[in-house]
Amino acid sequence: MIEFDNVSKSFWTGTQRKVILDSVSFRVELGRSLGVLAPNGTGKTTLIKMMAGLEKPDEGEIRRNCKVSFPLGFMGGVISKHSARENARYIAQLYGLDPDYVEAFCRWLCGLEEYFDQPLGTYSSGMRARFTFSLMLALDFDVYLIDEGMPSSTDAEFNRKAGEILRERLRTTTLVIVSHQPQVLERFAVSAAVLLDGRLHMFDTLEEARQLYDYQTEG
Repeated sequence: MIEFDNVSKSFWTGTQRKVILDSVSFRVELGRSLGVLAPNGTGKTTLIKMMAGLEKPDEGEIRRNCKVSFPLGFMGGVISKHSARENARYIAQLYGLDPDYVEAFCRWLCGLEEYFDQPLGTYSSGMRARFTFSLMLALDFDVYLIDEGMPSSTDAEFNRKAGEILRERLRTTTLVIVSHQPQVLERFAVSAAVLLDGRLHMFDTLEEARQLYDYQTEG
């Protein structure tokens, strides 16, 4: 479970204070994947980083009694001058996993062939996204965090394999996915929330959340 207890977070933009969360309390229950709808610029990425422990609250407390992934798309531990092989083995050691297994898993899922042994700095954005997603799936988490949906890839084989693995993982793990597009959440969200004006409005279904979101963003 991830629990936010009266959490507040804001930033000074240079001209005004941008409020992301204002005394917000909620829980992410294991086994109940959550989709969060939020317009661009309202703090989606900050929220997901707070869940991962990469951003600290200004006030309140965030409790985690489970293994939470880094957000997909955030790879602070990855070094661009090193190859995917070197990065996979390094991250495996950080998480106490078998480097041989993590390397083999990523190599198989990525399908990057000889590029797997070349520096990440030489990759296209699509190749980097495939490696990032593969690395996240290679690690063992209770909660997987995804910011703005799955990595876009024109590689049909990667999309098929990654989709099958993710669906299998969701039988025993939980996904938190944030996006400004409701359709991104449809395949995975069991419950849903809307982030607006520093408040997180929780709903039992995505359809209920979508009604509020559409009203606020179209009105």
